[in-house]
Order: sequence, then C-alpha cells, then structure tokens
Amino acid sequence: MAMAMAATNATTMTCPTPMKATSNGSWQGDNPLDYALPLAILQICLVVALTRTLAFILRPLRQPRVIAEIIGGIILGPSALGRSTAFLNAVFPKQSLTVLDTLANIGLLFFLFLVGLELDLQSIRRTGKRALAIALAGISLPFIMGIGTSFVLRSTVSRGVREGPFLVFMGVALSITAFPVLARILAELKLLTTELGRMAMSAAAVNDVAAWILLALAIALSGSGSPLVSLWVLLTGAGFVVFVAVAVRPVLNWMARRSPDGEPVKEVYICATLATVLAAGFVTDTIGIHALFGAFVVGIVVPKDGPFAGILIEKVEDLISGLFLPLYFVSSGLKTNVATISSGQSWGLLALVITTACVGKVGGTVLVALAAKIPPREAITLGFLMNTKGLVELIVLNIGKDRKVLNDESFAILVLMALFTTFITTPIVTGIYKPARRAAPYKHRSISCSAESASELRVLACFHGSRNIPTMINLVESSRGTRRRGIVVYAMHLMELSERSSAISMVHKARRNGLPFWNNKRHQSEEDQIVVAFQAYQQLSHVTIRSMTAISDLHTIHEDVVTSAQQKRVALILLPFHKLQRIDGSMESLGHDYQHVNQRVLRHAPCSVGILVDRGLGGASQVSSSDVSYSVAVLFFGGRDDREALAYSTRIAEHPGIALTVLRFVFSNVNIGSNSVRIAIDDNDASADEAALAEFKSKVAAASDGSIKYEEKVVNGKAEIVAAVKEVGRSNLFLVGQMPPCMALSADVRDCPELGPVGSYLAASEFSTTASVLVVKQFDPTVERSKLVEEVGESYDLPDTPIAVAPEPDLVESHH
Repeated sequence: MAMAMAATNATTMTCPTPMKATSNGSWQGDNPLDYALPLAILQICLVVALTRTLAFILRPLRQPRVIAEIIGGIILGPSALGRSTAFLNAVFPKQSLTVLDTLANIGLLFFLFLVGLELDLQSIRRTGKRALAIALAGISLPFIMGIGTSFVLRSTVSRGVREGPFLVFMGVALSITAFPVLARILAELKLLTTELGRMAMSAAAVNDVAAWILLALAIALSGSGSPLVSLWVLLTGAGFVVFVAVAVRPVLNWMARRSPDGEPVKEVYICATLATVLAAGFVTDTIGIHALFGAFVVGIVVPKDGPFAGILIEKVEDLISGLFLPLYFVSSGLKTNVATISSGQSWGLLALVITTACVGKVGGTVLVALAAKIPPREAITLGFLMNTKGLVELIVLNIGKDRKVLNDESFAILVLMALFTTFITTPIVTGIYKPARRAAPYKHRSISCSAESASELRVLACFHGSRNIPTMINLVESSRGTRRRGIVVYAMHLMELSERSSAISMVHKARRNGLPFWNNKRHQSEEDQIVVAFQAYQQLSHVTIRSMTAISDLHTIHEDVVTSAQQKRVALILLPFHKLQRIDGSMESLGHDYQHVNQRVLRHAPCSVGILVDRGLGGASQVSSSDVSYSVAVLFFGGRDDREALAYSTRIAEHPGIALTVLRFVFSNVNIGSNSVRIAIDDNDASADEAALAEFKSKVAAASDGSIKYEEKVVNGKAEIVAAVKEVGRSNLFLVGQMPPCMALSADVRDCPELGPVGSYLAASEFSTTASVLVVKQFDPTVERSKLVEEVGESYDLPDTPIAVAPEPDLVESHH
C-alpha cells in the first residue's frame, strides 16, 4: 500500500495536471495561460506574427517563406527565447505541448495532402530520360554519402542509437529535394518556364515520390519490434497504397467528373474528400508508418484535370498554410537546441554534414547533367536547385527525433544543415546563372511606323483581372482597321506571385502559356476562365489572339512584359490604369505596386505604351463588330506622344462604327512665361506636327460620311483648355499623348505622373464618369534604356503571325 502511494506521489510530481479547455476569465481570477484554448490561440498568434515578420525581413534576399518559419521556430525554442525558463513555462509549458503537437500535425496532415495534390503522376511518367537520370543521381549519391556520414556520427555524438534506422534516416535526410520550395524559388527567379526549370521540377517530382518511399522504409525500420514486424509494416503500407489506387481513386474521379468547369463544386464532395484524408491518416498511423503518409497518398490520386483539385487547394491552403502549419515549425524548433552544438567537434560535424549534403546532391546532379550534355553552368545551377530542402526534411528529422533515432545534438546539426542548404540556393543560382532573354531586332516599334508600312499592328494587351477585359476587347475591336493583315493581339494575364500561389497552378499555367484557347479546355483552372471572353471574340472576329500568363513578383513583373513585347515585336503595349471605377463614379486604387508596374514598363518598354483608364467602353460586355458605335476624341497639343495618339486614332477611324473628332489646341499667347500653359517645342517637332496634321486633314477630306472631324481651338489659358475639353466630354474614349507641350491641367498629375499633364485631368472623377481614356507614349529611340533583352540575329526570329495549328508555346519568362 505504501509503495502504491509512493508511486502515485511520484507520478503526481512528474506528470503535470492536464489543462482544462477554457477559463472562466481573468475577472474570475483565472489566468488564461493556464487553459488550453486561450494558450493555443496565443501560441498561434505569436508564431504567425514572428514568422511573417521574418519573411518580410528576408524578402529582399528572395528567400522562400519556409526559411523564415524554420528560423522562427528555432528562435522560440531553447536556442533563443526558450532559454528563458519564465518565457518557456508561460507560453510553451510542457502540459500544452500535446495540444500544440496535435494542432501542428493536423495542419501538417492537410499540407502533405496539398503537396500530393501538386504532384502530377502523369507528368512524372512523362519525365524525360535526362530528368529521370538526374533525379536518380540526386537521390542515390547523397543517400550513399549520408550512410557514410552516419558512421562518423555514430562514433561521436550519436553513440548507442540503432544502426539500421539511423543509416536510413541519414540517407533520406541528405537526399531529399523540396518540390514546393523549389517551385517557389524557380518562379521567384523567373526560371520556371525555362528548359532548366522544367528539368529541375521534373527531377524534383521524381525525387519527392522516392523520398516518401524511403521515409516509409525508415519509419518501418525504426519500430521497436523485430524485423518481421518491420516487414509486416511495409507490406501493409504497400497494401494500403494499392487499396487507395483501386478503391479510393475511382470515387475521387467520379466526384471530379461531376464537377465541371464553370460550376461550383458541391460541398459534400469537398467534405467527403477531406474526411477521406483524415481516414487515410488514421489507417497509416494504425499501420505504423505515420498519418502523414496516408494524406500524401490521397493527395496524389486526386485527379488533376478540371477544377476539382484547384477548389480543394483554395479551400484548404490559406487556413492550413497560414495558421496551423507554422505551429509545426515551432514544434520542431522547441526540439532544436543549437546550444548543444558547442564543442569544436560538434561544429566540425556540422561542417561535415553540410559538405556531404552539398557534394552528394550537387556533385551527383552535375556529373549526370554533364554526361547528358548539359552545359557546365546550367549543370551546376541544376545541382544547387536540387539541393533545396524544406518541410519534408523537417518531417523526416522530427520523426527520427520522436522515434529516438536522432538525439538532441544530431537533430540540431541536421536542422541547421537543411536551413543552410536552402538559404544558399537563391543567391548562388542568381550569381552563377542569368539566362539570356533574347529577341530579334525589329523596326515597327510604334503605331506610326506600322501605319507607314501598312503592316499588321501587333499589340500586347495586359490585364490584371476580369474587370479589365470588356473594355480591352472593345478597344481592340475598334483598332482592327481595314488593312489586309489587320491586328495581332497577345493577351497577357499579369498574376502576382504571392505566397499562396500553389506549385500546381504555377507550373501548369506556365507550361500552358501561349497555347490556343481551344486547347486549354481540358486543363483549365479557375484563373483561365477570364480568357473565355478573348476566346469568344477571336472566334467572332478576324483578330488573331494568343494567351500569355506572367506569374511574377510585382516588383519584377515589368521584366516579363518588356521581354514579351520585344520577343513578339509588338508596336504597342496596353496597360490597365492602377485605379478602377466604383459604382458611384469615384476611382479606387489597386495599390501603389500596380502603379509602379506601369511606370517601370514606361521606362523600359521597347515600343509605344498606352495606359487605359477604364470607365466601361462599350459597357460591361464585349460589343460585336456591327454594334460598335463610339465617339472618340483626340486632344492634340503637339509633340511626339500626341502624334502617336493621332496615328492610333487614324487607325480607329477606319472602323465604320467610330466617329472621330480631333481637337487641336492653338495657343494665342506666343510668349511663354510663368502664366502660360504652353511649353516650348523645337522646330523639328513643330514641323513633324504640321506634317502629321496635314496627312490627317487629307483623310478628313476623303471621309464622305462625316465620321471624321477636325477642329482647332485657340486658347490662352488653363480655363479655356478645360472648357474646350468639356465640350467634347460626351465622347466614349479620349486619346491623348503622355507628355504634350502643356502645363498640368489639374493637381492630380502629382499622384499619377505616368498619365502626364492632360491625361491625369481626364482620369479624374471630377471630369467624367463615363469616358474612358487612353494615354499614349511613343517609343523614343534616342532615350537610353537598360538592356533587359539581348537583341540577336534574325535566326532567332519568331513568326510574324501566330499560327493556330500546332503552335510553339509563347513562354512569358526568359527563353533559353
């Protein structure tokens, strides 16, 4: 009896009392941190705030968010803040760790389901021989070297651990490539659509599947039972995979088929799929190969065609990646004590592990890549890209720690190895590999040049979302002209590369770039729906349209626009204004980042640029050719940009449904002083203005139906200009040059300098709520521009007109 009481007392001393879920509140004398729910809320908020702050700090270094989350977990653990016993006991007490680990593993369970969703087995089957050889070399050599390193660790810091499981865990830890992290890095560096990027993604996908098979083997071997038990674990695990492929996959295919494009996916399908993920996790945990394995397998067998996979990602990704997954990094960080790496021997072992990991992964990849006749610089780049670690690496290490295969010191060494190898990837790749963006030189870099040579007008029409499309299409319809070759339009969807962009959407959209719309139906994702209007317009008109997608950070997306414009030899880039009109007529800004995109394109563009202020030209839907009935006004003050606007209006006037009015402003005050709104222009510009106007007047005289008008207004000040503009204020569209020889008509020019002195006034809500505005800047060959694109000989030339049959992809990112 006494012994039982003593045992009970000992248990009471060693096992903390389980936490209750909720408190009665601080007014009742309860400390919220002594209860599970408020403490879990505090932990989540603290983790999210710290990791997002670190991600913001590391953003200039172009590091993936996983780096910030690993560092954040280490900071909160015993390596930094956790060294304070008061902090650790208050925020991460031992009795709360069960709840923390449970929430973290639920988040991890669904995240691994998302990773499985991102892996397309059909793509892996189609992997070329070179990518397959690179993947196998990138797994086998570091695995072998990891086994060799394990002998050194077992004789020093990991004495007493079981040999078999430790060998396998070390091999797996060094051979993993993080597929989602690699996709993010490639997209960040604009390498996703290059040959190098495609090869890296294919090899990483094969590597990811192989790593999970090896991890299942490592988990089976790490059990405490006999080898026969490990064999049973492996066999039942293989049986589970077969069951999912045979029984679960057809059900998921049935649900995917009953979720067609353009219709919402039924809630019961989403719920059933997520419940299947949890059930699969339960089964694999019961088998003994960890719940994560089941979720990953279910994610792999979910059909990738149609909207089903995309909707699942949309439903799960934000909540899991934003709130629950960071808890796993904290759970890992609480086990990571960098202070255990204190002796010279430990630091030497850390250097050994990092060197082994890099030499094995980079060396193996480089050797096979060189044997496959890949140039040395690209081979080295590929090696460092394949050396990217991430969340799966942490999962392997945490399972090893939980199963007593790794002790504190070896665990800390391997976590720092994963952090270091991923951290160096971006700067090294940026330093050694800069793919050449090449394009053929071309002459027709402005509307005026295209008009003089009577050649087709090539336009790059950019849009951020569906709200830009109707006006853009109606403007294109108005610009068709009557020439034999007409107009060719490249419709580019500008998509911000945000942290929530999934690898599946990035890779699939990038690989489909430039394919005709009618070839996209099988693989359409939700973002593709916004180009349906372009598809319908192309089928109803004689305008050739090609779709393109630029997925990039807003700070660098102008490079994609400029590169595509040069490679497609366009004469005009159409950009949407960064403000959208509300129902009440006021203009709402999308943000300064979008404004800066337009300003950077204006600075670097290899051709003329038009910024479109959208006020619903033609209404909220596209207008058929026979129904076009617009009045267009051109405000002509003089100068290069106004002449470009005049040239564009001349083309627009060829459309039978367009009524064009050109309003030329003549300043009565020839003296230019402080009170004058006129800005002096040189004699060459003045003579060019007169020549352009003379040519236009001849066309006015030739127009027998009176659809083209030319008026001159003698003005002396700002008030007279504003009054004259308001007289034609009922026009549907205003065309104006960006920098006419005129002082600003409103104070808004300071907010929108890219629109110029007249365009900024026309874009103001006080002027109009119905008239759209196109501000045109003509390409000036005398202005120095930074070379974003290398001009090469005609051998690199692209076809003048896109071909509808068996087209070559129009890759937005750099060609290689």
